[in-house]
Amino acid sequence: MKRFLVILLAAVLIFGTAACGGNGNADSGSETGGDDQITIGYACKNLNDTFQTYLVDSAKEYAEANNINLDVSDAQNDVVRQQDQVNTFISQGVDALIVLPIDTSAASPMTQAAKDAGIPLVYMNTNPYPDGNFPEGTYYVGSIEKQAGEMQAEYIGQLLNGEGNACILQGQLVHEGAVQRSEGVVDKLKELYPNVKVLAQQPGDWQKDMGMTITENWITAYGDIDAIFANNDEMALGAVNALQEAGMTDTLVIGIDGTTGALQAIKEGTLAGSVFQDAEGQAKGAMEIAEKAAKGETVDDQIKWVPFILITPDTVDSFINQ
Repeated sequence: MKRFLVILLAAVLIFGTAACGGNGNADSGSETGGDDQITIGYACKNLNDTFQTYLVDSAKEYAEANNINLDVSDAQNDVVRQQDQVNTFISQGVDALIVLPIDTSAASPMTQAAKDAGIPLVYMNTNPYPDGNFPEGTYYVGSIEKQAGEMQAEYIGQLLNGEGNACILQGQLVHEGAVQRSEGVVDKLKELYPNVKVLAQQPGDWQKDMGMTITENWITAYGDIDAIFANNDEMALGAVNALQEAGMTDTLVIGIDGTTGALQAIKEGTLAGSVFQDAEGQAKGAMEIAEKAAKGETVDDQIKWVPFILITPDTVDSFINQ
């Protein structure tokens, strides 16, 4: 009987030690961020858009460097899907939200849902509150969209010596950036180069193939086009393809974003220029604010502006080498 009790006690000690060892490993895991790790829900517009992939990649880099769990969803330009994805993030109890709204007029329900749940919300890249009146607990990181269009107009107007016919390829008009960039082109041309006539403006939904198709139609309708202002690089590159097929290599085309394809086209001389939109600056700025707000730390400003920069053949190498 004594021998049995000794064996039983030894077994208890062995299993007890093993259990303590398991808890020790779990504690070690939490010290590397397991229990303290925050989760940020990232609601993307459409990952078929090259610039959107740049934003996601930069956000992931920040998350990895700062031990953040980043959960990315892709709405594929479907407003209802995006709202559902945001609601799912909220129901899952994420610590913060980053949203790139597809339709700025549809942002209010997402804002209210996040506010009701007490979850900080950072809008990025597309501003749903252009008047600057952001609700408490809501933030914005992006660029002043009209300035990009103004930069395009100043540069191309100068290359045209203030004379010529132009067209504007617009993004989706539910997107604040498309409206503001187009207005920037029109207003700056009127101010500085009134003899540059805008023949047409048409939405190409940010897509390269639509930019090409619309440009083909413009070539048929107008023939003589001296410049095309595109709200993004994808549509600009589509316009370049259409112009090349028509043998119109003297038409000046300019985009916005500074994507790899656009930089290469500027280097080759087929694209007149672009306006650099700082994906890393926007994404990491949004991630930093989301992280601070999630941890209850002070966020100094509700709005963070990231400047645009003009890219020309003279400066393109500095962007390629970044």
